[in-house]
Amino acid sequence: MNRVRKATALAVAAALLLVGAGCGGDDGNGGDDPDRKPGDPIQITFLGDTVKPSGERVEAKVNEEVELVVTADAPGQLHVHSNPEQTFEYDEGTETFTVTFDKPGIYDVESHELEQIIVQLEVR
Repeated sequence: MNRVRKATALAVAAALLLVGAGCGGDDGNGGDDPDRKPGDPIQITFLGDTVKPSGERVEAKVNEEVELVVTADAPGQLHVHSNPEQTFEYDEGTETFTVTFDKPGIYDVESHELEQIIVQLEVR
């Protein structure tokens, strides 16, 4: 019986850690990045098979032009889950893409090559 209690306690502790980790994002200035101000471009950096940011949520306003500044060490593609969906192909180096949303919602920007969400745009 003692083993069951220990296993249960560990499971509860792990669940609390996960819940706590998911709550730390809103810093009051529009998302998970404490240095980003509303209207600032979103800096996206690809290096090898990693990308930063990695799933952070950023606030934007309806009809606001949001700049995605992509710096990459190899060509690739960004995919924006919107209606209509948007795809941006980039080359090695730095390129800037602009997106605008006419409806509130949460829109994922992802890399299909890495199978990873880069940023979530929370449009209000």
